[in-house]
Amino acid sequence: MRKKLFSILVLLLTACSGKLSAQELYCKVRVMYDKIQNQNVDKELFSNLERSITEFMNTRKWTSDEYKPSERIECNILINLTNKLDGQNFEGTLNIQATRPVYNSGYNTPIINFIDRDVQFGFTQFATIQFDENRVSGNNAMMANLPAILAYYSYLILGLDYDSFSPKGGSEYFKKAQNIVNNAPEQGKTIRGWKAVEGNRNRFWITDQIMSPRFEAIRTYWYTMHREALDNMYTKPDESRKLILKGLSKLNQVNKENPGSILMQFFFNAKSDEFAGILAQMPKPDRAPYIVLLTQMDVPNIQKYNNLK
Repeated sequence: MRKKLFSILVLLLTACSGKLSAQELYCKVRVMYDKIQNQNVDKELFSNLERSITEFMNTRKWTSDEYKPSERIECNILINLTNKLDGQNFEGTLNIQATRPVYNSGYNTPIINFIDRDVQFGFTQFATIQFDENRVSGNNAMMANLPAILAYYSYLILGLDYDSFSPKGGSEYFKKAQNIVNNAPEQGKTIRGWKAVEGNRNRFWITDQIMSPRFEAIRTYWYTMHREALDNMYTKPDESRKLILKGLSKLNQVNKENPGSILMQFFFNAKSDEFAGILAQMPKPDRAPYIVLLTQMDVPNIQKYNNLK
C-alpha cells in the first residue's frame, strides 16, 4: 500500500513539475484604435484582437528548449491602427520591445526597440490567430499576415536573445524569420514590408543583414556586449565598460562599409540609452572619441551623445 501511495505521489510531483515549465515569451499587448474608432467598427473587435495576440505570443511553443517561468523573455507589443481598409482589414504600426536580464543584477537590457510602419492585416470577431510555418501565406493573405508578422518578430527576439548568450547562437531563429520573409503573404500592393524592392528599411532587410557576412561584426559585438561585458558589470565594472567601448571602432567600420543600413539603426534603437549611460560614468575628457564614433553611427540620437560633451 505504501509503495502504491509513493508511486502516486511521484507521478503527481512529476506532473506538477512539468506544469512549472513555461513558454519562451512573456508578452504584454496593447491595441490602440483611436484614429479609426469613428469608422463603424465594433470596439469589442479590438479587445478580442488584443486577447488573441496575447494568447498567440504567450502560449505558442517557439523553440524545443525548456524554459522556467523566470526565464521567459519579457516583451511588449503596441499596435496603433491608423486606417480601416475594406471589410475587416486594417493598417497601422507595430512597436515591438523586448529585454534580457543582466546577470547578477536587477537590470534588464533592451534587445529590441523597433517600430514597424508597414503593418496590414485582416481580423474577424472571435478569430483565433494561428500560424503554420509550412503555409505562411495561408488561404487568405490579409488574414495570414498578422500571424506572419507576429511570428517573424518572435523569432527575431529569440535570435537576438540566443545570440547574446553564445556566439551566433540565434542563427536557427533568424533562419526561421527569414523563411517567413521568403514565403510571406502577398496581395498586390496592399501587403507591404516583406520585399526588397519596397525600400531598404523593412522586415526583408533586417533579417537579410543579420544573416549577411558583411554585418558579422555586429553579431560578434552583440555577444561581447551582453555575455562578456554587461553580465560581468557587477564584478568587473571598469573592464566591462572598456570592452563595450573598445568594440565601437569595429562597429564604425561596418557602418562605413554599409552606410545607412537598417541593421545599424535597429541596433542603436535598442542600445543608444545604454551607450549614453556608460559614457556618463566616464570623466568628460575621456568621452570625446567615443562621442565622435557614436554620432557618426547613430545620427537620429546625435543630440543624446552631444549632451555628454
